Amino acid sequence: MSLGKLMKQAAKMQQQMEQIQASLATRTVEATSGGGAVKVTAKCDGSLAAIKIDPQALNPSDAQLVEDMILTAVNQALNQAKEISNAEMGKATSGFNLPGLM
Repeated sequence: MSLGKLMKQAAKMQQQMEQIQASLATRTVEATSGGGAVKVTAKCDGSLAAIKIDPQALNPSDAQLVEDMILTAVNQALNQAKEISNAEMGKATSGFNLPGLM
């Protein structure tokens, strides 16, 4: 493979990855815990978009339980977002192999 062709392929892959990253920033996933008492929305770029808590779950004596539900829902949402991000980025890099690097 010529260096020029390799550079064009790399530039094309970079452009595709930038488009995918922009798309992932607008794509969201949701996760719930505690039977729906806590709902977390995460963006597929790895950031959180929203956390909703059912007011009935806010009994002060249950603070530790609510914290655990939030942590569970956040981790589930971020894991889903990461899986989608990895799959989309994998599509952009498939077929691009540099001899000796992959």
